[in-house]
Amino acid sequence: MLFFATTVNYLDRQVLSLTWDEFIKPEFHWDESHYGTITSVFSIVYAICMLFAGRFIDWMGTKKGFLWAIGVWSAGACLHALCGVVTEHFVGLHSAAELASATGATVVTIATISMYCFLAARCVLALGEAGNFPAAIKITAEYFPKKDRGFATSVFNSGAQIGALLAPFVIPLLARCWGWEMSFLLVGAVGFVWMGVWVYVYDVPQKSKHVNAAELAYIEQDAAVDASLTERTEEVKPTKGISIWKCLTYRQTWAVVAGRFLPDGVWWFFLFWAPAYVHDVYGYSSDSTTGMLLIFTLYLISMLSIIGGYLPTWFVGRKGMNPYAGRMRAMLIYAFFPLIGLVAQPLGSWSYWFPIVIIGIIGAAHQSWSANVYSVVGDMFPKSAVATVTGIGGMSGGIGCLLFNMCSGMLFTYSKETQMEFLGFRGIEAGYMIVFMVASLGYLLSWVIIKLLVPRYQLIKE
Repeated sequence: MLFFATTVNYLDRQVLSLTWDEFIKPEFHWDESHYGTITSVFSIVYAICMLFAGRFIDWMGTKKGFLWAIGVWSAGACLHALCGVVTEHFVGLHSAAELASATGATVVTIATISMYCFLAARCVLALGEAGNFPAAIKITAEYFPKKDRGFATSVFNSGAQIGALLAPFVIPLLARCWGWEMSFLLVGAVGFVWMGVWVYVYDVPQKSKHVNAAELAYIEQDAAVDASLTERTEEVKPTKGISIWKCLTYRQTWAVVAGRFLPDGVWWFFLFWAPAYVHDVYGYSSDSTTGMLLIFTLYLISMLSIIGGYLPTWFVGRKGMNPYAGRMRAMLIYAFFPLIGLVAQPLGSWSYWFPIVIIGIIGAAHQSWSANVYSVVGDMFPKSAVATVTGIGGMSGGIGCLLFNMCSGMLFTYSKETQMEFLGFRGIEAGYMIVFMVASLGYLLSWVIIKLLVPRYQLIKE
């Protein structure tokens, strides 16, 4: 259920990016600045909402909280389909054809009103989508012992890659056959189907009719170890229901922030810019056969993260390491894989397949890393605070994504205009080489910061 929710999450998020240029832009007379404004506002709102969504999930509980989250974001996805109707009403026109054929000052009015309509729908989408990962991580903490959480998280987190794989093939086809409005409606409606199944199948393990006594004992196997560890630690014991501000006083929270800030920026850079990279450097558009095959291959390779997510389970189960030590050992291994990004651009002069495969490997390493950063929260915080801390980390990742992509765009514009040279590359290729270097080194830097903040396993107890 978490896997499908995450897949739908990414599909809903990508409908606009795959329809705006070919279908929406001509109708509403947009240019790149309109789309840039919408995506920037979405990123900011999503980051802010992540902070409060986690607290909401901890307060509401996972079953009801997740229902609210996916219900809101599915409604937000469907609301995009009404933007044309609202624009027609305010402008005084009666069809998409009339909007597209408008001239003069009316064009500016259409572009402005439609942009604000999409901004409103996008903010509703961001509000709901912000609850996905805090809820999913809290549910994982409820249903799995610590040694299994990294692998379980990597399984549901792979829904991100599946969504990215499906979107370029499904969404443009829907828009071409039935109109861009139907692509938002049909993809958004999947979330409401998910809600019906969720109500029927899910409850916390202590109340679930699907969990027997042996399974419940397996789920709660960490209780004795945690009690023993707590007796030996001087960690402060807050009262039940940790506030956002109280969470920010713990080094463990800032370790999660460090683990999300730069790595999330790297992941979203490749998610947003991979099609542009293929086009700018190698000349293949995203709707060409070669372009689609390259992007598909990239995300297919990133699915290896499911295997990577099992590594901490092996360290804890076979090597007898505590969950945090096992997870940090695995994350150090993942942090070395992105270093191959340093040779992506040079090898690209031989074949475009080299950088595509390398980006796919970095993506797999990131998703393995991400699954374990999420799980670190459940390792060290009580279940009543897991979603809150996950939300704080998510906000950090959202801000990192915003800054990383904004700076990358400015760098690419500058490198093209000035024909900048860097390590033998010229123009935009020099810009991509700089970004590859930052992306390749970012994970090791984040790992060092996490280790400095939390050098050993320390629990926050209720």
